[in-house]
Amino acid sequence: MNDYIRQAIINGIFETLQMTFFSSIFAYIIGLPLGVILYVTSKGRLYENRAVNTIVGFIVNLFRSLPFLILLVLFIPVTRFLVGSSIGTTASIVPLTIGTIPIVARMVESSLNEVPSGIIEAANSMGASPLFIIIHFIIPEAFPSLLLGAAINIATVLGYSAMAGVIGGGGLGAIALQYGYYRYDKTVLWITVSILILMVMMIQEAGVKLSKKTRKA
Repeated sequence: MNDYIRQAIINGIFETLQMTFFSSIFAYIIGLPLGVILYVTSKGRLYENRAVNTIVGFIVNLFRSLPFLILLVLFIPVTRFLVGSSIGTTASIVPLTIGTIPIVARMVESSLNEVPSGIIEAANSMGASPLFIIIHFIIPEAFPSLLLGAAINIATVLGYSAMAGVIGGGGLGAIALQYGYYRYDKTVLWITVSILILMVMMIQEAGVKLSKKTRKA
C-alpha cells in the first residue's frame, strides 16, 4: 500500500468522523423533539392526542421504512438545493441526517416509555405542570437509556456513511469503493472495513459504559 492510499485512508477517517458527528447532532436536534412528541401524545400520556400522534408516527415510519440507498438517491435534489452539490462529505450529511431522524425519534420514544409511571404520578401529585414533568422528571430518569440509544444511533450513522460512497460521498466508504472494490485491491477494502468495524465497536462500548455510569450516579 503506497503513501498516497495511506493518506487517502487517513483523510477518509476524518471525513467519516465529520459526517457522523454533524449528522448525529442535526438528527438529534430534530429527532429528540419528535420522539418526545410521540411519547407525550400517545394514549394515557401527558398530552394525549391521537391525531398528532398518528400523523407524526406515520411520517416517522414512512422515512424509517425507506432503505438508506434509496433515500440517498431520492434526496439528491434536496441535497443539491441545500448545499449546492450532491457529492462530497458535506453533501452526504443531508441524507445521513434525514435517514437518522426517524431512528432517533423512535429510540427516544422507546427510552421515555421505560420511565416508571410512579414517577410521573408522584410529580403530578406535587402539582408540577406537564412540561415541568417532561423536562425535570421524565428526561432525566430516561437519560441512561437515552445515552445508550445515542451510541446505537451514532454507530448506525457511521454505517450509513459508508454507503454514502456509492453516490460520491466522502469518507471510508468512498475509499473502499474507489481503491478497494473498483481497483480490485482487497487489502484496501479489508483495511477500510476493519477500521469501520473498530469505530462502531468503540462507539457502542463508550455508550454502554456511559449509560452504566449514569445509572449508578
